[in-house]
Amino acid sequence: MNDVVQLPPAQRHTVLPPWLLELRPHHWVKNALVIVPLAAAHQLGDVALLIRVMMAFAAFSLCASGQYVLNDLLDLNADRNHPSKCQRPLAAGQVTREGAVVMIVAMWLGAALIAIKLDAGVVVVLLAYVMLMVAYSVWLKHVVLLDALVLAAGYSARVTAGGLAVAIRPSPWLIAFCACIFYSLALVKRYSELAAIRGRDGPSAHARGYEAVDLPMMAAFGVASGYLAVLVLAMYLTSGRTFSLLYSRPVFIGLTAILLLYWISYLWLLANRGRIPDDPVLFALRDGRSRVLVVLMGLCAFLAV
Repeated sequence: MNDVVQLPPAQRHTVLPPWLLELRPHHWVKNALVIVPLAAAHQLGDVALLIRVMMAFAAFSLCASGQYVLNDLLDLNADRNHPSKCQRPLAAGQVTREGAVVMIVAMWLGAALIAIKLDAGVVVVLLAYVMLMVAYSVWLKHVVLLDALVLAAGYSARVTAGGLAVAIRPSPWLIAFCACIFYSLALVKRYSELAAIRGRDGPSAHARGYEAVDLPMMAAFGVASGYLAVLVLAMYLTSGRTFSLLYSRPVFIGLTAILLLYWISYLWLLANRGRIPDDPVLFALRDGRSRVLVVLMGLCAFLAV
Protein backbone atom coordinates (compact mmCIF):
# COMPACT_ATOMS: atom_id res chain seq x y z
CA MET A 1 0.00 0.00 0.00
CA ASN A 2 1.22 3.51 -0.78
CA ASP A 3 2.20 5.29 2.43
CA VAL A 4 1.72 8.77 0.96
CA VAL A 5 -1.75 10.13 1.64
CA GLN A 6 -3.29 13.58 1.84
CA LEU A 7 -2.18 15.29 5.05
CA PRO A 8 -4.83 16.54 7.47
CA PRO A 9 -4.79 20.32 7.93
CA ALA A 10 -3.70 20.03 11.55
CA GLN A 11 -0.52 18.28 10.45
CA ARG A 12 0.46 20.63 7.61
CA HIS A 13 1.43 23.59 9.75
CA THR A 14 3.13 21.93 12.72
CA VAL A 15 6.44 23.38 13.89
CA LEU A 16 7.90 19.99 14.83
CA PRO A 17 9.25 17.52 12.25
CA PRO A 18 6.94 14.53 11.64
CA TRP A 19 9.41 11.98 13.00
CA LEU A 20 9.57 13.84 16.32
CA LEU A 21 5.79 14.15 16.50
CA GLU A 22 5.52 10.41 15.94
CA LEU A 23 7.64 9.87 19.07
CA ARG A 24 5.00 11.79 21.06
CA PRO A 25 7.39 13.92 23.12
CA HIS A 26 4.43 15.48 24.95
CA HIS A 27 3.96 12.08 26.62
CA TRP A 28 7.48 12.16 28.09
CA VAL A 29 6.16 14.11 31.04
CA LYS A 30 4.77 10.81 32.35
CA ASN A 31 8.32 9.56 32.73
CA ALA A 32 8.95 12.19 35.39
CA LEU A 33 7.56 9.51 37.72
CA VAL A 34 11.10 8.12 37.91
CA ILE A 35 11.89 10.89 40.41
CA VAL A 36 9.23 9.77 42.90
CA PRO A 37 11.45 7.36 44.93
CA LEU A 38 14.19 9.98 45.25
CA ALA A 39 11.67 12.62 46.31
CA ALA A 40 10.02 10.23 48.78
CA ALA A 41 13.45 9.57 50.32
CA HIS A 42 14.09 13.35 50.63
CA GLN A 43 17.31 13.15 48.61
CA LEU A 44 16.53 15.63 45.84
CA GLY A 45 19.56 17.68 46.90
CA ASP A 46 21.98 14.92 45.86
CA VAL A 47 23.25 16.05 42.46
CA ALA A 48 24.80 12.69 41.59
CA LEU A 49 21.52 10.89 42.22
CA LEU A 50 19.59 13.53 40.27
CA ILE A 51 21.83 12.88 37.27
CA ARG A 52 21.05 9.17 37.49
CA VAL A 53 17.33 9.97 37.68
CA MET A 54 17.67 12.14 34.57
CA MET A 55 19.34 9.21 32.81
CA ALA A 56 16.46 6.95 33.87
CA PHE A 57 14.04 9.56 32.54
CA ALA A 58 15.84 9.58 29.19
CA ALA A 59 15.92 5.79 29.02
CA PHE A 60 12.21 5.45 29.73
CA SER A 61 11.34 8.25 27.32
CA LEU A 62 13.18 6.50 24.49
CA CYS A 63 11.70 3.15 25.46
CA ALA A 64 8.14 4.49 25.61
CA SER A 65 8.54 6.38 22.33
CA GLY A 66 9.61 3.19 20.60
CA GLN A 67 6.48 1.52 21.95
CA TYR A 68 4.28 4.39 20.72
CA VAL A 69 5.66 3.99 17.22
CA LEU A 70 5.16 0.22 17.32
CA ASN A 71 1.58 0.66 18.49
CA ASP A 72 0.88 3.13 15.66
CA LEU A 73 2.47 0.74 13.19
CA LEU A 74 0.27 -2.15 14.32
CA ASP A 75 -2.86 0.05 14.28
CA LEU A 76 -1.99 1.84 11.03
CA ASN A 77 -5.09 0.94 9.04
CA ALA A 78 -7.46 1.56 11.94
CA ASP A 79 -5.82 4.90 12.73
CA ARG A 80 -6.25 6.09 9.14
CA ASN A 81 -10.01 5.66 9.55
CA HIS A 82 -10.12 7.30 12.99
CA PRO A 83 -11.36 10.93 13.21
CA SER A 84 -8.39 12.14 15.29
CA LYS A 85 -5.72 9.43 15.12
CA CYS A 86 -5.57 9.85 11.34
CA GLN A 87 -3.54 12.99 12.06
CA ARG A 88 -0.65 11.04 13.58
CA PRO A 89 2.41 11.27 11.28
CA LEU A 90 2.50 7.56 10.47
CA ALA A 91 -1.21 7.37 9.70
CA ALA A 92 -1.00 10.62 7.73
CA GLY A 93 1.82 9.31 5.55
CA GLN A 94 4.44 11.71 6.88
CA VAL A 95 6.45 8.79 8.25
CA THR A 96 6.81 5.56 6.25
CA ARG A 97 6.58 2.04 7.61
CA GLU A 98 10.30 1.55 7.01
CA GLY A 99 11.09 4.77 8.83
CA ALA A 100 8.91 3.67 11.74
CA VAL A 101 10.85 0.41 12.09
CA VAL A 102 14.14 2.31 12.12
CA MET A 103 12.76 4.62 14.81
CA ILE A 104 11.67 1.70 16.98
CA VAL A 105 15.08 0.05 16.82
CA ALA A 106 16.90 3.33 17.46
CA MET A 107 14.72 4.21 20.45
CA TRP A 108 14.99 0.83 22.12
CA LEU A 109 18.72 0.56 21.47
CA GLY A 110 19.29 4.02 22.94
CA ALA A 111 17.20 3.15 25.99
CA ALA A 112 19.18 -0.06 26.52
CA LEU A 113 22.53 1.72 26.29
CA ILE A 114 21.50 4.27 28.90
CA ALA A 115 19.95 1.67 31.21
CA ILE A 116 23.08 -0.48 31.14
CA LYS A 117 25.05 2.44 32.56
CA LEU A 118 22.62 2.70 35.47
CA ASP A 119 21.82 -0.71 36.90
CA ALA A 120 20.98 -4.21 35.73
CA GLY A 121 17.66 -3.88 37.49
CA VAL A 122 16.74 -0.89 35.33
CA VAL A 123 17.48 -2.97 32.23
CA VAL A 124 15.20 -5.73 33.53
CA VAL A 125 12.39 -3.26 34.23
CA LEU A 126 12.69 -1.72 30.77
CA LEU A 127 12.69 -5.16 29.14
CA ALA A 128 9.66 -6.20 31.16
CA TYR A 129 7.94 -2.94 30.23
CA VAL A 130 8.59 -3.48 26.52
CA MET A 131 7.35 -7.07 26.63
CA LEU A 132 4.24 -6.05 28.54
CA MET A 133 3.48 -3.15 26.21
CA VAL A 134 4.01 -5.29 23.11
CA ALA A 135 1.56 -7.81 24.55
CA TYR A 136 -0.76 -4.89 25.23
CA SER A 137 -0.55 -3.60 21.66
CA VAL A 138 -1.11 -7.03 20.15
CA TRP A 139 -3.72 -8.49 22.48
CA LEU A 140 -4.19 -7.17 26.03
CA LYS A 141 -5.69 -3.82 25.03
CA HIS A 142 -8.76 -5.74 23.90
CA VAL A 143 -9.23 -7.51 27.26
CA VAL A 144 -11.62 -5.51 29.45
CA LEU A 145 -10.22 -4.23 32.76
CA LEU A 146 -6.96 -6.09 32.23
CA ASP A 147 -6.01 -3.41 29.72
CA ALA A 148 -6.32 -0.74 32.41
CA LEU A 149 -4.29 -2.85 34.83
CA VAL A 150 -1.53 -3.14 32.21
CA LEU A 151 -1.50 0.63 31.73
CA ALA A 152 -1.27 1.06 35.50
CA ALA A 153 1.62 -1.40 35.59
CA GLY A 154 3.40 0.67 32.95
CA TYR A 155 3.20 3.76 35.15
CA SER A 156 4.35 1.78 38.19
CA ALA A 157 7.31 0.48 36.19
CA ARG A 158 8.53 4.05 35.83
CA VAL A 159 8.55 4.50 39.59
CA THR A 160 10.33 1.16 40.07
CA ALA A 161 12.99 2.04 37.48
CA GLY A 162 13.59 5.38 39.16
CA GLY A 163 14.14 3.66 42.48
CA LEU A 164 16.54 1.08 41.04
CA ALA A 165 18.52 3.80 39.27
CA VAL A 166 19.39 5.42 42.60
CA ALA A 167 19.45 2.24 44.72
CA ILE A 168 16.30 3.19 46.62
CA ARG A 169 13.86 0.34 46.99
CA PRO A 170 10.27 1.59 46.68
CA SER A 171 8.28 0.82 49.83
CA PRO A 172 5.22 -1.44 49.71
CA TRP A 173 3.18 1.68 50.56
CA LEU A 174 4.43 3.41 47.43
CA ILE A 175 3.80 0.40 45.20
CA ALA A 176 0.24 0.02 46.57
CA PHE A 177 -0.42 3.73 46.10
CA CYS A 178 0.87 3.67 42.51
CA ALA A 179 -1.18 0.61 41.61
CA CYS A 180 -4.41 2.20 42.87
CA ILE A 181 -3.93 5.73 41.53
CA PHE A 182 -2.74 4.65 38.08
CA TYR A 183 -5.51 2.07 37.72
CA SER A 184 -8.00 4.84 38.41
CA LEU A 185 -6.37 7.12 35.81
CA ALA A 186 -6.28 4.31 33.25
CA LEU A 187 -10.00 3.76 33.76
CA VAL A 188 -10.62 7.49 33.33
CA LYS A 189 -9.01 7.18 29.90
CA ARG A 190 -11.08 4.15 28.91
CA TYR A 191 -14.26 5.69 30.31
CA SER A 192 -13.75 8.91 28.35
CA GLU A 193 -13.05 7.02 25.13
CA LEU A 194 -16.17 4.89 25.45
CA ALA A 195 -18.34 7.85 26.49
CA ALA A 196 -17.25 9.74 23.38
CA ILE A 197 -18.11 6.76 21.17
CA ARG A 198 -21.48 6.41 22.88
CA GLY A 199 -22.19 10.04 22.08
CA ARG A 200 -21.66 9.21 18.42
CA ASP A 201 -23.05 5.67 18.12
CA GLY A 202 -25.65 5.62 20.89
CA PRO A 203 -26.44 2.73 23.27
CA SER A 204 -24.88 0.18 20.91
CA ALA A 205 -21.44 1.78 21.24
CA HIS A 206 -18.51 -0.46 22.09
CA ALA A 207 -14.74 -0.11 22.18
CA ARG A 208 -11.86 -2.46 23.13
CA GLY A 209 -14.30 -5.00 24.53
CA TYR A 210 -16.23 -2.45 26.59
CA GLU A 211 -19.89 -1.68 25.91
CA ALA A 212 -21.87 1.47 26.59
CA VAL A 213 -23.77 -0.32 29.35
CA ASP A 214 -20.44 -0.78 31.18
CA LEU A 215 -19.89 2.95 31.77
CA PRO A 216 -21.46 3.10 35.27
CA MET A 217 -19.41 0.10 36.42
CA MET A 218 -16.21 1.52 34.94
CA ALA A 219 -16.81 4.74 36.85
CA ALA A 220 -17.47 2.79 40.05
CA PHE A 221 -14.25 0.80 39.67
CA GLY A 222 -12.24 3.90 38.84
CA VAL A 223 -13.54 6.07 41.67
CA ALA A 224 -13.08 3.23 44.16
CA SER A 225 -9.50 2.69 43.04
CA GLY A 226 -8.74 6.41 43.28
CA TYR A 227 -10.19 6.59 46.78
CA LEU A 228 -8.16 3.52 47.76
CA ALA A 229 -5.05 5.42 46.69
CA VAL A 230 -6.06 8.24 49.03
CA LEU A 231 -6.65 5.71 51.82
CA VAL A 232 -3.22 4.12 51.29
CA LEU A 233 -1.62 7.56 51.40
CA ALA A 234 -3.49 8.48 54.58
CA MET A 235 -2.52 5.21 56.27
CA TYR A 236 1.11 5.70 55.28
CA LEU A 237 1.12 9.24 56.63
CA THR A 238 -0.25 8.11 59.97
CA SER A 239 2.36 5.39 60.41
CA GLY A 240 4.76 5.96 63.29
CA ARG A 241 7.86 5.88 61.08
CA THR A 242 6.52 8.56 58.77
CA PHE A 243 5.75 11.03 61.54
CA SER A 244 8.88 10.45 63.59
CA LEU A 245 11.56 10.12 60.92
CA LEU A 246 10.49 11.68 57.64
CA TYR A 247 8.50 14.82 58.40
CA SER A 248 9.03 17.58 60.92
CA ARG A 249 5.63 19.13 60.12
CA PRO A 250 3.41 16.16 59.17
CA VAL A 251 0.26 18.26 59.15
CA PHE A 252 1.34 19.73 55.81
CA ILE A 253 2.00 16.41 54.13
CA GLY A 254 -1.32 15.21 55.53
CA LEU A 255 -3.03 17.90 53.47
CA THR A 256 -1.83 16.16 50.31
CA ALA A 257 -4.30 13.34 50.95
CA ILE A 258 -7.16 15.82 51.08
CA LEU A 259 -5.97 17.58 47.93
CA LEU A 260 -5.59 14.23 46.16
CA LEU A 261 -9.10 13.23 47.20
CA TYR A 262 -10.43 16.42 45.68
CA TRP A 263 -8.44 15.98 42.44
CA ILE A 264 -9.57 12.38 41.91
CA SER A 265 -13.19 13.39 42.50
CA TYR A 266 -12.78 16.36 40.15
CA LEU A 267 -11.31 14.22 37.35
CA TRP A 268 -14.09 11.67 37.52
CA LEU A 269 -16.73 14.37 37.63
CA LEU A 270 -15.30 15.90 34.44
CA ALA A 271 -15.07 12.46 32.84
CA ASN A 272 -18.72 11.88 33.61
CA ARG A 273 -19.51 15.19 31.91
CA GLY A 274 -17.51 14.17 28.84
CA ARG A 275 -14.89 16.87 29.34
CA ILE A 276 -11.75 14.71 29.37
CA PRO A 277 -11.13 14.01 25.68
CA ASP A 278 -7.84 12.15 25.97
CA ASP A 279 -5.18 10.94 28.38
CA PRO A 280 -6.05 12.26 31.89
CA VAL A 281 -2.38 12.98 32.64
CA LEU A 282 -2.06 15.21 29.58
CA PHE A 283 -5.43 16.74 30.35
CA ALA A 284 -4.24 17.62 33.86
CA LEU A 285 -1.25 19.46 32.39
CA ARG A 286 -3.59 21.70 30.39
CA ASP A 287 -6.28 22.09 33.04
CA GLY A 288 -5.80 25.13 35.27
CA ARG A 289 -7.45 23.67 38.37
CA SER A 290 -5.41 20.47 38.12
CA ARG A 291 -2.19 22.44 37.81
CA VAL A 292 -3.05 24.47 40.91
CA LEU A 293 -3.79 21.30 42.87
CA VAL A 294 -0.50 19.70 41.81
CA VAL A 295 1.42 22.82 42.84
CA LEU A 296 -0.37 22.88 46.20
CA MET A 297 0.42 19.21 46.82
CA GLY A 298 4.07 19.84 46.00
CA LEU A 299 4.15 22.90 48.27
CA CYS A 300 2.62 20.94 51.14
CA ALA A 301 5.20 18.21 50.72
CA PHE A 302 7.99 20.81 50.75
CA LEU A 303 6.69 22.53 53.87
CA ALA A 304 6.32 19.21 55.69
CA VAL A 305 10.01 18.31 55.51
